[in-house]
Amino acid sequence: MSSPSPSAAETPAERYPFHNSALPLDKRVDDLLSRLSPAERLAMLHQYAPAVPRLGIGAFRTGAEALHGVSWLGVATAFPQAVGLGASWDEELVREVAEAVSTELRAFHHHRPAAIAPDRGPNSLQAWAPVLNLLRDPRWGRNEEGYSEDPVHTARLGEAFCRGLAGDDPTYLRAAPVLKHFLAYNNEDDRCTTSSGLRPRVLHEYDLAAFRPAIASGAATGVMAAYNLVNGRPCHVSPLLATELRRWAEPTGRELFVVSDAEAPSNLVDPERYFDDHAEGHAAALKAGIDSFTDHGEDSATVIGRLREALERGLVDQADIDLAVRRQFELRFRMGEFDPELDPYATIGAEVVDSAPHRALARRAAAASTVLLKNTGLLPLTDPAKKIAVIGPHGDALFEDWYSGTLPYAVTVADGLRARLAPAGGELTVHEGIDRVLLRAASTGEPLNGTAFDLGDWGLGVLTLRATDNGRFLSVKEDGSLVADRAVVKSWDVHETFRLVEASDAAEGGADSTAEGGTEGGTEGGTAGGAVLLQSVLTGRYAAAGTDGALRVTAEDAAGAERFSRELLRDGRAEAVAAAAAADLAVVVLGNHPLIHGRETEDRRGLALPPAQEELLKEVAAVRPDTALIVMSSYPYAVDWADEHLPAVLWTSHGGQETGHALADVLFGDADPAGRLPQTWYRGDDELPHPLDYDIVQAGWTYQYHRAAPRYPFGHGLSYGAFQYGELEVDAATVGQDGGIRAALTVSNTGSRPGTEVVQLYVRPLEARYQAPRRKLADFRKITLAPGRSRRLVFDLPAADHLAHWDVATGAFTVDPGRYQLLAAASAEDVRATVQVTVEGPAPAPRTVLGRRTAAADFDAHRDIALVDATREAGDAVTPAGTEAELLFSTVELTGAREVSAEVALEGAAAGAEVEFTADGQVLATLTVPPTGGRYAWTTVTATLSDPPQGVHDLRVILRGPLRLAAFTVA
Repeated sequence: MSSPSPSAAETPAERYPFHNSALPLDKRVDDLLSRLSPAERLAMLHQYAPAVPRLGIGAFRTGAEALHGVSWLGVATAFPQAVGLGASWDEELVREVAEAVSTELRAFHHHRPAAIAPDRGPNSLQAWAPVLNLLRDPRWGRNEEGYSEDPVHTARLGEAFCRGLAGDDPTYLRAAPVLKHFLAYNNEDDRCTTSSGLRPRVLHEYDLAAFRPAIASGAATGVMAAYNLVNGRPCHVSPLLATELRRWAEPTGRELFVVSDAEAPSNLVDPERYFDDHAEGHAAALKAGIDSFTDHGEDSATVIGRLREALERGLVDQADIDLAVRRQFELRFRMGEFDPELDPYATIGAEVVDSAPHRALARRAAAASTVLLKNTGLLPLTDPAKKIAVIGPHGDALFEDWYSGTLPYAVTVADGLRARLAPAGGELTVHEGIDRVLLRAASTGEPLNGTAFDLGDWGLGVLTLRATDNGRFLSVKEDGSLVADRAVVKSWDVHETFRLVEASDAAEGGADSTAEGGTEGGTEGGTAGGAVLLQSVLTGRYAAAGTDGALRVTAEDAAGAERFSRELLRDGRAEAVAAAAAADLAVVVLGNHPLIHGRETEDRRGLALPPAQEELLKEVAAVRPDTALIVMSSYPYAVDWADEHLPAVLWTSHGGQETGHALADVLFGDADPAGRLPQTWYRGDDELPHPLDYDIVQAGWTYQYHRAAPRYPFGHGLSYGAFQYGELEVDAATVGQDGGIRAALTVSNTGSRPGTEVVQLYVRPLEARYQAPRRKLADFRKITLAPGRSRRLVFDLPAADHLAHWDVATGAFTVDPGRYQLLAAASAEDVRATVQVTVEGPAPAPRTVLGRRTAAADFDAHRDIALVDATREAGDAVTPAGTEAELLFSTVELTGAREVSAEVALEGAAAGAEVEFTADGQVLATLTVPPTGGRYAWTTVTATLSDPPQGVHDLRVILRGPLRLAAFTVA
């Protein structure tokens, strides 16, 4: 944001019409824009827009991180991670959290200097949140940032978060929500160069569906483009920014302000190599709809220089620049910059940060997002005088993720239970279950850094070393020195992770190879025999003694590395097991560290808990059967053993500063475990699709299409109440294709305790002519009932919104006639009541291809294809992922067909490149594809059909060789 514009008394110039709040917004923007010189307008396109003192316009910066609390600006209230808020299934709670976040953001804007470049404008009121990327693959490194694997659920919670950020004033915004990251961004490995293949059905039914409601309703003010490519085209030059997002926003009368992700405009040239130079890449991004370039940090000159060159070369014109600047200033007016005396949020004080109401909300949010996965009667706990052993690396620790704010304080699980037990005389013991070792250097005989270390084992051989003399983590400095000075592990490049590599393994060349989930370098089983090497995960280098005798991480290979003996001072697992045996109850708290393994830039390799954690759990449960497992994590784990052997299993995300109080509330029944899973928890032996297979339909992703039984389904969660569902009724058994369904049922709490239930309504077609989802969430309602109470729930379902699918034959959403089933459920797999309805209307006609251009991407099914860009600007094409691919076009009317032509491109000379058309096993035509001179050099090849069948048939198109097919036409 900028500083408030000066009053007339503060500037020699008269106040301009754009200062007149009585004028319509568009007129004010017109006036302001007209007063800026072309150079001043151009300068506005960087993240750090400069002040224009002659007009009384202050400096402005885009972007403040506000995903689950104000981030990176200092101490602020920390709420549960977004995936935890998703688990609440509570739109009103999510709105309240966002309101608190934006209120604190206002306090930072008005009362705290900017943490970065304080001379470039105050902290921004443009909130880069929420994240609406769908949690298709639970191995995604940024799983914690999204709400759900389901588009309806994600859209509703995302819109609620936007409304909480924005406030309810009709003119001014408390903060300006920006949706992240458009589009189909769900992998971290090589994220800037990988392409998400989206067939039209997946694009419209799944990925776009999560973004549309927040934009169409006007709740969102902007969008951030994603790092990845979609169908071979970088998201920062996607035509969907205009054809979808801005089209949705048009009825609201507001412009969307689209920002780039950090350095993404430069990525268009390197590493993506999509354009030849940066002027060309920046120009394409601007014309596609990027309004603000987050690139080169505070260095505006480089980015503006590239855009100036683009203007001089005629790659963009002044109208392109003016449109982007107009969108920026419309937003700045709405954030109250030019009307400080009218802005209802301008008087928010600094005291709101970490205020008592926000602390209470954080506690309530953490409890509401806790999911009870299994309970055979152990919970809720009823005797606070018991002796409880809290065990595990997360039992007495809270962790910040990259987008967390700085915690004002941390109430751990141990803290929360201690506070609950103390008044009744209960006893609590705490054991991390990790080993304490001394690493003694062979060259000097001295312990590393003169102290012992507690080894945190995070799996895959990755360890953290916490010094026992000061409680801080060992860190590698820029010069390679080793200093234990880090209170928390939280930085973009993590300097605090290491491997202890057996020297014998290193000598054999195995230092860098670890089995998934392995504990290489761990101390499992007591004192390890043989020397070890200390290797930095970040640099890959080893600790070595310098000529001055000091240890530094400088050795490039094992040959030059220092050897350490490893002395076990404390067997953490044995101590934990002993504590569990002496207690009445064990609470084991396991999970991930948000900055180790799955995180931004790094996907997870699998779903297993770190083996050291799994073994700790098994040994504790062996001596203390009354063991409750709390999984505290950013993503799902395969907890098969725990589910099969323990009496109680719970999950919480990293829940913020009040996590411990909230979990104590849930464990003792002061709060019902009100969370429900926002994504499927798969079994450990369930082989998931490839991370880059974005075709949820054919790959079988999410509860909609996955066939194998999950460990815990989407929407699962138990209550301390017991809920009975009545009959599901509809107002009419038949409905027209443009009509609607009113469904109703009564839900009763038949238990002895108050409880919270999330009633989920799913739909599925029973006579689909396409590969339909097993079921699809249509609506949900979260209710809390006292024992013996009931509530009547009514759901209104427009057929066009909930029964439609994307018809590739017509390029539009279509409601097919036929029978549909509505399912009232406690989860995607726990169906309690069903009812059928029949949609009446004309049967869909066979697919028409005669005399019509049929896009290759509009297939019904496929084999071994890759979706690619037809041109840099627009359009999709299909190419074989290997040497051959197949497309299926179902129920095609071939009567009268005589000739087929195909739009093809072939880069280079490849013998045998051809397109073959078949029907019912009969080859109709084979078209040879000649080299065309490039992947965007298109030509049309034609052939006469050989004895084509008449009537309706399935048409198959076989692609051989590295050709691209954009479309075909049957004449």
